[in-house]
Amino acid sequence: MALEVFSGDGRNYLLAFPRKVRNKVYQRFMATATGIADSAQQSVAGQKRTANVEQATGLLSNLIGETSVTQRWVRGEISNFQYLMHLNTLAGRSYNDLMQYPVFPWILADYDSEELDLTDPNTFRDFTKPMGAQSPERLEQFKKRFKIGTVYSAFPAITRGHFDLADRMFHSVKEAWLSASKHNMADVKELIPEFFYLPEFLLNANQFDLGSKQSGVSLGDVVLPPWAKQDPREFIRMHRNALECDFVSQNLHHWIDLVFGHKQQGQPAIESVNVFHHLFYEGNVDIYNIEDPLKKNATIGFINNFGQIPKQLFKKPHPSKKMGNNNNRTSVIDTGSLVQVFTLPQPERLFFHHLDNLRPSLQPIREVKTPVGQILHHDKVVLAVEQNKVLMPPSYNKYVAWGFADHSLRVGNYDSDKAIFVCEAVVQNSGEIVACVCPSAKLIVTAGTSSVVTIWEFEPRRKQLNIKHSLYAHTEAVTCLAASTAYNVIVSGSRDCTAVIWDLSRGVFVRQLRGHAGPVAAVAGDIATCAATWLHLWSINGDELASVNTCVGRADRMQQILCVAFSQTHEWDASNVIMTGSTDGVTRMWSIEYVQVPAEEKDGAYQPVKEEPPKSADSVTKPLSIHNRLVKQVNISNDSAGSLIKSGSESSLSEDNTTRRSSVDRQRSGEGSSKEWRSEQQDEKETCSDTEDSPPVIAVRRRRSRVHGGFRKSEGGNSADNESLEVDDSTGMRTSKSDTSLTDSFVIIPDARKRTLNSQHTLRPGFKWQRQLVFKSKLTMHTAYDRKDNTEPASITALAVSKDHRTVYVGDARGRVFSWSVCELPVVLLIIGSKTKGRTSALVVGSVLQFTKGNTIVGTADRYSARNVADSKAKFQD
Repeated sequence: MALEVFSGDGRNYLLAFPRKVRNKVYQRFMATATGIADSAQQSVAGQKRTANVEQATGLLSNLIGETSVTQRWVRGEISNFQYLMHLNTLAGRSYNDLMQYPVFPWILADYDSEELDLTDPNTFRDFTKPMGAQSPERLEQFKKRFKIGTVYSAFPAITRGHFDLADRMFHSVKEAWLSASKHNMADVKELIPEFFYLPEFLLNANQFDLGSKQSGVSLGDVVLPPWAKQDPREFIRMHRNALECDFVSQNLHHWIDLVFGHKQQGQPAIESVNVFHHLFYEGNVDIYNIEDPLKKNATIGFINNFGQIPKQLFKKPHPSKKMGNNNNRTSVIDTGSLVQVFTLPQPERLFFHHLDNLRPSLQPIREVKTPVGQILHHDKVVLAVEQNKVLMPPSYNKYVAWGFADHSLRVGNYDSDKAIFVCEAVVQNSGEIVACVCPSAKLIVTAGTSSVVTIWEFEPRRKQLNIKHSLYAHTEAVTCLAASTAYNVIVSGSRDCTAVIWDLSRGVFVRQLRGHAGPVAAVAGDIATCAATWLHLWSINGDELASVNTCVGRADRMQQILCVAFSQTHEWDASNVIMTGSTDGVTRMWSIEYVQVPAEEKDGAYQPVKEEPPKSADSVTKPLSIHNRLVKQVNISNDSAGSLIKSGSESSLSEDNTTRRSSVDRQRSGEGSSKEWRSEQQDEKETCSDTEDSPPVIAVRRRRSRVHGGFRKSEGGNSADNESLEVDDSTGMRTSKSDTSLTDSFVIIPDARKRTLNSQHTLRPGFKWQRQLVFKSKLTMHTAYDRKDNTEPASITALAVSKDHRTVYVGDARGRVFSWSVCELPVVLLIIGSKTKGRTSALVVGSVLQFTKGNTIVGTADRYSARNVADSKAKFQD
């Protein structure tokens, strides 16, 4: 008999006692831990202790009873992953007991394709059948046996201090699926939760000698399916994406019936061929009443070797999940703690799905006296404070301020802006404070010129500030801090060009992040660090995932990154972005993508692959029509002349779009020579507004970017060794409609019937996949120095995302906060044309002008970069 204790920092402990002693210990715990909040959001079971997990989901039951975790899942308040974790907890499954380890379902049946199709039912396993019945042949064999001899708990990899036989160990995801679903009559194992959140478990990072199979294959890292792109992180992301997709949401209740529900036992279990050995079921054997020691040890050994069936939670069929309109459901993200959840809007309303369609506020939505230091969306209200201030959770009605002449640390009221507590002793411990963060209402973390990171414990009632931990690792002043209560860590950045991860609860050093080109200026999220113009992305375990030099255009233009933020919803969504705010007044958005690079590195530099469909005989002699493609960017670097050409999105309003398109046509069709191509691009460069006065200067980089300039889509490269690259996107969507260019803002919508098969997910021979940070979009209105229509440009000093992820907040050095939101439905703006040439209608969709003739879309333009409607009319009259 045991108790499992869960702590607020995510750690948990399994304490084993004799039966009578356990009950007494439990009563002592409940009498002592009076601060435990009995709420569904803060419970590891996802519901209050008094709620019934099988409570009906009707309106009447909602009015008279407590909300169960099942009701929350049916309504879409929690994700599929969260719901399965809650069910495992309620069924007594624990990470601390290998015989009752949490169980998750196999989701996919496709481990051969280069790309997963989550809209195809054949991609998924049959959720109505157990693993022993996934194939008709094996189902017949199990029917002859009447019951299955083993259960779906995973076998331990270590037996009596030694690794298991190599042929029995987990080595390949595809082989494991085939073994559990078809080939092995003794294998009906399901999955464990790590398959959906922990990429590290797929790597043999410690280089253990796991032996060799009888075939001679040596065991090491787990072999992944092709759609994982040779990356465990991509496998986990895609696997989690599959778990949360609509098809699984609509069918997951069938699997719950088999494992936790009414098909686990009785006649429904027999009909479903879901019957196991009687010793595997809870309550079927009481080892305390077995007197024969041999029989008792044999029973215990049998259970230890094969595990146990989860506790039966449901006696009736499990309800299905309610799907929203058009099969788009709401979902959940936990951004603050391990148990707190929020209901989010439908996926199509998330801002990072509409980067081309974000609408800026015409006026600041908040203003402060000095540069904005922090922006927060709380209870439908946008809060903002100046630099050298940080808001205190959970109510955010107080702030911590520093940077005073007396080197004091002050706690003030947000509404009245008056100090309610002043502590002058902090200078004796941490020198002059440079950065501060508040993970909770009782913890304040400071750092500064002394290089020491100090964790303070704040007691509001006594108005005392006491040192809890002093952390030493940096050799120079600490410049920035970030904290995550979900991961229970602090990240500090310093002038010594390093960042350090600390354990928040224990106050100990975890690891150091090195390789920054300069002092670390900003840290955030999951983890991102910024030094000068460089953006680095790290895993929580300190592995550098990607980095990129965000500097574009002229090297003498200041573009230092001052702040960074993440979108943190639907973490399985590849569209999530990292946002950087720079001194040039531009907010840039980046995301992780996979590109193909040569398997062997040449001259220390990778050259990304330009994806093109195979050319037929006709395509060689005939140029591709401009109406069937969208040229998103032309990025040319002339090695011999040493010139750096800006991308189309950074061009001025006076650029000649016709020249650019004609030159692109000749390059794509093979009509022009390379000399003519570069000559035309040199002529185009001379028309750019910020290159008219002086020739561009090649940026001197302290290290090579891990992202190729050509894959920044609408941002230009920043080194002379970048080769020419023209990206052709058949989707017909431009990367950034919030840009400064008018002539580059027109796109041609291709005929959907002429779309070719996308082969970018197929790995070419001699190449490998590489993870890179790719530019997605940028926000320039009101703040960018390069925009002539911005009357008061300013550096970006703070970034934030609304809780519902529909709005991005941008704070600048003038103390203004602007919002960028997903626009509403389109509105008819104007109708232009003539009797002979037909009538053209223009619809405004947020920042986009959409031009149509009849029922056909003929083009779009950026409404914010257009000087007037006549400019747009002139482009489409013919």
